[in-house]
Amino acid sequence: MVSFLQIDNLTKRFGDLVLYESISLGVAQGQKIGLIARNGAGKTTLLNIISGKESAEEGNITFRGDLRVGYLEQSPSYPEDLTVLQACFYSQNEMVRLIAEYEAALLSNETEVLERLLPRMEHEKAWDYERKAKQILSQLKITDFGQKVGTLSGGQLKRVALANILILEPELILLDEPTNHLDLEMIEWLEDYLKRSTISLLMVTHDRYFLDEVCNEIIEIDNKQIYSYKGNYSYYLDKRAERMEAAQAAIDHASNLYRKELDWMRRQPQARATKAKYRIDAFYELEKKAKQKKDDKNVSLNVKEPYIGSKIFDAEHVSKSFGDLKIVEDFNYTFARYEKLGIVGDNGTGKSTFIKMLTGEIQPDSGRFNIGETVCFGYYSQNGLQFDEKMKVIDVVQEIAEYVTLGNGKSLSVSQFLNHFLFTPEKQHSYVYKLSGGEQRRLYLCTVLMNNPNFLILDEPTNDLDIATLNVLEEYLADFKGCVIIVSHDRYFMDKVVDHLFVFHGNADIRDYPGNYTEYRLRKTQREKEESIKTGNGPASGPDNQYLSSGKQNCRQSSDKKKLTYKEQKELESLDMEIPELEKEKKIIEEALSGGTLSIDELNEKSARIGDLINEIEEKTMRWLELSE
Repeated sequence: MVSFLQIDNLTKRFGDLVLYESISLGVAQGQKIGLIARNGAGKTTLLNIISGKESAEEGNITFRGDLRVGYLEQSPSYPEDLTVLQACFYSQNEMVRLIAEYEAALLSNETEVLERLLPRMEHEKAWDYERKAKQILSQLKITDFGQKVGTLSGGQLKRVALANILILEPELILLDEPTNHLDLEMIEWLEDYLKRSTISLLMVTHDRYFLDEVCNEIIEIDNKQIYSYKGNYSYYLDKRAERMEAAQAAIDHASNLYRKELDWMRRQPQARATKAKYRIDAFYELEKKAKQKKDDKNVSLNVKEPYIGSKIFDAEHVSKSFGDLKIVEDFNYTFARYEKLGIVGDNGTGKSTFIKMLTGEIQPDSGRFNIGETVCFGYYSQNGLQFDEKMKVIDVVQEIAEYVTLGNGKSLSVSQFLNHFLFTPEKQHSYVYKLSGGEQRRLYLCTVLMNNPNFLILDEPTNDLDIATLNVLEEYLADFKGCVIIVSHDRYFMDKVVDHLFVFHGNADIRDYPGNYTEYRLRKTQREKEESIKTGNGPASGPDNQYLSSGKQNCRQSSDKKKLTYKEQKELESLDMEIPELEKEKKIIEEALSGGTLSIDELNEKSARIGDLINEIEEKTMRWLELSE
């Protein structure tokens, strides 16, 4: 297996804070690695060190010669006066610069420049490269090449940056939270693109479905060290649990032995000289191990259970538009007590505007929202991080309240409450500007929840939060005795929390779908397949079958199920036997890959086979679902 990147004995510190110490890892051809760690553990810093944007105290980083490397930063930026096209081709690659120059001349109709560039385009065989580039741009829905970068939304800018990377056709990509600010359609496109491509990856992401589908190895930074798991995210969860259990068992064993050795060390001081030096040295090593603490704490969100009345809110004939762009039109809805609603849709379809109308930040053009008297909103917005960075963490929270009431009638001081959110005393008295992006998001979540709201509105809450925080937030929301509205592109998060979805299609087309996102997506995929084989029979039934407009919910019932043919029945029976066998083979290969006993040739062979298996299982499962329906 060809090595693309090798990191040896890397150490990084910020003052007294040690992020990692003498860590080593490598990325080989074909590897797709997901990097996981808690907020503040140095995930983005590691990518910056690899890309050369930051330096490390110790260690070596070696790339294969002439390797093409792309780096998608978490918050990409370009000069604001560039056009979208110029930003897409913003690169030192000579071919890309030639195509960018040609496209700019074409847009401005500069005939003389075009005549000068055409021979170079022919000589460099740039036409095929340009065709591939435009194909990527169109798949990413980048069509207005003349729009200025400074006018782009976060999602549009992320797509431009992604295009900028993919156009270079890199062999290795470093991705820092690639799904942030992308809508679901773009996330699924990128997921499919990376799964099918031969590009090697080193990626930081909190999107657990994305990790599961794309990555064939997970690397975890924990306690300043690196732990590697040869499998996808689901495999990592199983093996990490085993590692934590083994680590705790080792600590317990060391603690028992430490008590015996401590008794030996405490015997008469005059006998100390006769004690073997090797045993004394071993005692101090044992003491370190015995006093280790299993640092597997989670965020605790056990605040006071809020009361909420029976009336939540009614939307009455609400309409809103910006020029020709309609957000909602004659919208009517009655929100129920304890309802948990997810809102999904492409960027620019009005999801955030809808939320802002509900909370009163934006007024509708006509109609109104009638809010219940007992409703107390807790609003976590995309742009809510507006802390004074020169303030200390504890001061930010104390400005809201000195104490937080818990559900058991007790209360916590602000310091105790922050400790539950994994802010150590040192972090609490540190300045906000020293926090990582994820730690600032966690602080913001803390300030929202400490007011004990009974109606939570979370607009893209998963961006920049680590997976440990997301897991506990999901559990909290599942048990939350209030109302919840979530706008999110995190499919896993939505599946765990919501009861039903509003799907925003744009132009005031909002449809209600019962169930979680995965159920919606499966039905949508099935409907699209049905539509592709129908000829003139009208639109097929699908997930978007409940309209919310003019105060009515018009439900189109799916056509009567037809009986399976004999051939289809035999196919279904065959799939019932084939899928478990494929899953069994996949599990065997995963265990072999994690065993550490395979040769390089065997690793290559089994890595290729597991990719084929995953695709085959997905295809057969989808066909099984079609026949079962």
